Amino acid sequence: MREELWRMTAAAQAGAVRGGEVSAAELVESHLARVAQVNPRVNAVTQLMAERARADAALTDRRRAAGEELGPLAGVPFTVKETTPVEGVPTTFGVPRFRDLVAAADAPPVARLRAAGAIPIGHANMPTLILAGMHTRSELFGDTANPWDPTRTPGGSSGGDAVAVATGMAALGLGNDSGGSIRVPAQFCGVAGLKPTTGRFPADHRVLGPDDPGPASQALVTDGPFARTVADLRLAYEALAGADPRDPRAVPVPAYGPALPGPVKVAVVADPGGRGIHPSVRAAVADAAAALADAGYEVCEVPDVPRLDETLDAYDRITITEFAPTWPVVRTLLGEGGDRYVQSVMERTPPATADELVRLMGTWLGIRRSWAEFLDAYPLVLGPSFTEPPVEPGLESRDRAGRDRVASGMRLCTATSFVGVPAVALPTGLRDGLPAGVQIIGRAFREDLCLAAAQAVEDRLGVLTPVDPRTAGRALPAPGPVRG
Repeated sequence: MREELWRMTAAAQAGAVRGGEVSAAELVESHLARVAQVNPRVNAVTQLMAERARADAALTDRRRAAGEELGPLAGVPFTVKETTPVEGVPTTFGVPRFRDLVAAADAPPVARLRAAGAIPIGHANMPTLILAGMHTRSELFGDTANPWDPTRTPGGSSGGDAVAVATGMAALGLGNDSGGSIRVPAQFCGVAGLKPTTGRFPADHRVLGPDDPGPASQALVTDGPFARTVADLRLAYEALAGADPRDPRAVPVPAYGPALPGPVKVAVVADPGGRGIHPSVRAAVADAAAALADAGYEVCEVPDVPRLDETLDAYDRITITEFAPTWPVVRTLLGEGGDRYVQSVMERTPPATADELVRLMGTWLGIRRSWAEFLDAYPLVLGPSFTEPPVEPGLESRDRAGRDRVASGMRLCTATSFVGVPAVALPTGLRDGLPAGVQIIGRAFREDLCLAAAQAVEDRLGVLTPVDPRTAGRALPAPGPVRG
């Protein structure tokens, strides 16, 4: 059993460490062995922090031996996206020029998971600077493979963490999401992921310099966890939530709100905007809807979410306006072809003038109001994270048609990031050998409602991971030991 401690849930791992059934050192070694076994096949973990993790585990074991109370995530290994600082380790963004950008301190979410007892075991891969596309490929570390089928993308931009969690290299992953970067790889890799309400988790995105980003980046980017089970996702949520002086945006809202009267209404929107949805994803939404109905939720088919086309247009105009001044320099960091994804948007979405931007900011507030009214009637919304099964790597950067197809596929993620509301992505099963999944969206600061509904779905449809990496749909033979 001790050779496969990595198979246990995060909750079970922490419970075993707190109870003295296993040591944190044993738990870390089990995960390091798993990394050595499978990471050469998937290339998800980029900078392994083996000796640091061993030192953290030894400290945890000493604290337990001294009779100290350990945290709810005691000894649990987690990965951290290459965007997010871990003290003493380079925060590279997948860019060769930043390979020596050593972090002076842990980012707030890393510090919070550490405070709960979790142990960072490695950085995880992402698209170069987040901007090279949806597929997880960086100039510094190369491509990350989907463990279910290497001919399909694991998604992104937090794809490395999703793969690490799906394959058992870490019990938790820490990614971020500004339009689907947690939820899409969760769907493509068969794990659970949480995009929190804007302001729920503290963050500090001053990584590349002393200045804070502009308003779009401040409002859209949210850090969030991956896990293999909803219960583990809940543990990470509880550890990450709360205010922090490093982030004045983070508000001290209670992690759990009051119970809602009567059966909770769930609005089902299988095909947002009526642009089309793959049959396997439609079936996933139907499976989740049936599970929620069985659990006592009032499941309601509704025509659409509020103002979708207007939302997608405003998202593009505001983000491009903020981003355009730095683009001539930024594109030089992306490598050959790495600029195609953003350039295709910029060619048909000109930056707004000052007057236009003022109007767009008003539109943004109006869209948020429309969603608040919608969620007042339906506290939860069920829909796809991506409207197709996992697509081929690099589709979004191949040509304009590919970029449009990917942007359309993640349209509900983009809209809900723009609105700032929480969502939990979770798997519903396998379709044609690939993971299928959905997202459950909720009212602002009601992650608890999303997690409860996700738990009801998981209870009825099950858990898909951990999984051994496969090739062309076939399980790969286990290799001999390799160095991580």
